[in-house]
Amino acid sequence: MAITQAVCTSFKQEILVEGHDFTATTGDTFKIALYDSSATLSASTTAYSSSDEVSNSGTYTAGGGNLTAVTPTTSGTTALCDFSDISFTSATITARGALIYNSSASNKAVVVLDFGGDKTSTSGTFTIAFPAADSSNAIIRLA
Repeated sequence: MAITQAVCTSFKQEILVEGHDFTATTGDTFKIALYDSSATLSASTTAYSSSDEVSNSGTYTAGGGNLTAVTPTTSGTTALCDFSDISFTSATITARGALIYNSSASNKAVVVLDFGGDKTSTSGTFTIAFPAADSSNAIIRLA
C-alpha cells in the first residue's frame, strides 16, 4: 500500500469539461478525509472512498471535515487555490495521508496528500496546516 502525493488526473480533466467551483462561501463543498498507512491513494484516485480511512475520533468523522476555501487567484502566470487550516479536536488519530475531494460533485477526488510518515494525535488536536497561498506553495497550483 502507498500514498503518493499528486493532483488527481481525473480532476485535471474535469476542470476542463465541467469545473469545480472553489469560490469561497458560494462555491462547492470540499472535504478532507484522513487515511492510514494501508491506504492506496495516487494520481489515479478518482473519488472519495472510506476504505482505509482513519476511525471516527473526537470531532473527526467518516468522510472527514469541511474545508474553507480561499477564493482562487493568480500570481504571475500561475492560478492558485488554497484552504484554511483545519483541526480535529479531542481526537486520537494516526494518519499517513489525506484526500481532498468535492462532496458537491459526487465526491470526486481533487488532491492526494502524502504526510511523509504517520502523523498522530492522542486525545488531542490533529491539525492540517496548509502552505502559503502563493505561486510556489499553494496546495493547488496551475502553472
